Amino acid sequence: MKSIEKTFDSPLIIPQREISYRRTNLQNTVFNIVIYFIAAVSIIITVYPVYFVIIASVSNPAAVGTGQVLLHPVGFTLDGYRALLENQRIWIGYRNTILYAAVGTLIHLAINIPAAYALSRKDMPFCKFITIFFLVTMFFSGGLIPTFLTVRSFGLYNTFWVLVLPFTVSVFELIVIRTFFMTSIPAELREAADIEGCGNLRYFFTIVLPLSKAIIAVITLWHIVYQWNSYFTALIYLQDAFLFPLQLILRSILVSAEMTSAMGTGEAMLIALRRAELIRYAAIIVSTIPVMCMYPFVQKYFNQGVLIGAVKG
Repeated sequence: MKSIEKTFDSPLIIPQREISYRRTNLQNTVFNIVIYFIAAVSIIITVYPVYFVIIASVSNPAAVGTGQVLLHPVGFTLDGYRALLENQRIWIGYRNTILYAAVGTLIHLAINIPAAYALSRKDMPFCKFITIFFLVTMFFSGGLIPTFLTVRSFGLYNTFWVLVLPFTVSVFELIVIRTFFMTSIPAELREAADIEGCGNLRYFFTIVLPLSKAIIAVITLWHIVYQWNSYFTALIYLQDAFLFPLQLILRSILVSAEMTSAMGTGEAMLIALRRAELIRYAAIIVSTIPVMCMYPFVQKYFNQGVLIGAVKG
């Protein structure tokens, strides 16, 4: 009886393994809470500026200026979009930008992908020397004036092709694609193709390209975004308004709206200032929504291609 009473009076003994398991679970729970909190804050910091621009573009500019617009529109209005989209130059800019992006991306892929594949082949003569030659151009360039003179001497100034041909080769993308080919296309495929009598061109088009969808999607997205946001190149090399891309036309509309507001007086100047503010927010939405809508369709290829083409290298 004494032994039984002694057993019941003794404190509960918890095995060391269970204590360690509970401690690990507590640490994992705290870690997950911290990670989710950081992720939530990051999402808010990233998404809220876009959301603010959207609600500001349909709000009263006076409410935006006084800080009343935070979570929802105040004084709902579509005057900014109406003033922007009624301008026929917007549609000319959309047409030109889509053409620049489509044609420029096709030419960009047709030049950079074969060049990167050639540099990825170890049996190519002078491969390292050519790669270094390309890399030098990333750090040293002729400058704006020699480039302008070169473009004009080739007859490309103020033409459609000036935004498509002169800046087709991207050394950074060339290196990314080359790294992808070197790390993701097994050398055994080349050996098997040689045994079957498959030539270089057939091997490239029937084996390499189908296995490179991820990196092709990444480069396509990069170049479309570059062409869509192209502004400075068009400003330097274009004079014909019918060739202006969307970004340059939006700039001219904003500048003209601000000049109109600056020339006014009293109530007219205040109305013009508010109209220019609405147009500014509407222009941001009009110029970014198409690219943002396209990104989800290539997101999975984008992540895969960047990781394989850049990290493994």
